[in-house]
Amino acid sequence: MRKNGIKNTRINGEVQKELSRIIQNEIKDPRIAPMTSVVAVEVAPDLKTCKAYISVLGDEKAAADTLAGLKSAEGYVRRQIAHSVNLRNTPEIRFILDQSIEYGVNMSKLIDEVVGAGEEKEENTDD
Repeated sequence: MRKNGIKNTRINGEVQKELSRIIQNEIKDPRIAPMTSVVAVEVAPDLKTCKAYISVLGDEKAAADTLAGLKSAEGYVRRQIAHSVNLRNTPEIRFILDQSIEYGVNMSKLIDEVVGAGEEKEENTDD
């Protein structure tokens, strides 16, 4: 079975959708930040393991607390996925903090600063 086959892509999408729903609506852990999103999910071809990439809006303490809360709710999340997604094996979920969105926002700010500084410099030389 190929890793990026159509079936695997569909399974990744379904697990990601369910995981997002469970995190937003069903987990009541106060450590989990309200602005937590599932960026991507990679289910192994043998359906034994799953990497869930999580993005948290907030500071590093909120991200660490959210990750701790999700790790403690791992069993519950796995059981809920087993009930809602019909798979031969329910994968063991590993939550990984994904900071790509935060990195993109920071890069965008830096680019805007450089462009703004360049425009300011042009205006000063025109005088």
